[in-house]
Amino acid sequence: MDDVGRRLLAELLGSAMLAALVVGSGIAAMQLSPDDVGLQLLENAAATAAGLFAIILMFGPVSGGHFNPVVTLAEAGFGGLPWRTALAYLPAQVIGCIAGAVLANVMFAGEAVSISTTHRMTGPHFVAEIVATAGLVLLIFSLARSGRSAVAPAAVGAYIGAAYFFTSSTSFANPAITVGRTFSDTFAGIAPGSAPGYIAAQLVGGAVGFALVRLLYPALSPQAAAQAVVPVVPGPRTSTAAVSADTQES
Repeated sequence: MDDVGRRLLAELLGSAMLAALVVGSGIAAMQLSPDDVGLQLLENAAATAAGLFAIILMFGPVSGGHFNPVVTLAEAGFGGLPWRTALAYLPAQVIGCIAGAVLANVMFAGEAVSISTTHRMTGPHFVAEIVATAGLVLLIFSLARSGRSAVAPAAVGAYIGAAYFFTSSTSFANPAITVGRTFSDTFAGIAPGSAPGYIAAQLVGGAVGFALVRLLYPALSPQAAAQAVVPVVPGPRTSTAAVSADTQES
């Protein structure tokens, strides 16, 4: 398999595991704490934070560990990823998240596909998704610019876990996972009618985060941006020079 194929497979599998983690832990929380919504959210947030840390460590060296179209588009905008590769990442992320949500349904003996009926879209939730996504982009690329990508898996997991509680929307902050969660009528689900508003807010948040990185870290280079979320480790048939040259392409 060539380098791009490996990257796409890593993004697909990582996105699937992320969705299975979010949806599956939500279902488990409903079963373990049926009468306490606050405890359900805590269980869901803790599992997501810890699991995201592990998933980035697992797949990050192959693809960068994005699992999120907003992060991918931001990296391409900063010049760290060729646009043709970025556009190939997007369907892999969405398909992976859908597959992961279906897998979670099946693991907990539910219908493979159960379209969510949880309507979440409100004005405050729209603002919350802008804040959550902007903060995520700012975190990832500030770490890349300052040479601290080694702590990104833990930092991203911690941020998302915290954002479950400090945002009213529980911090989806990811268009792919938003689509995936429409396929599960469970604790973590979102109704299809609410998804477009969430995705629009996430794209706005991504743009805000991108602008903030440009303001705060104007010297961010394509080479530094390419370290987000974590640096890609060259495969057996891909030289370090080739990876460096790849980041120069538009």
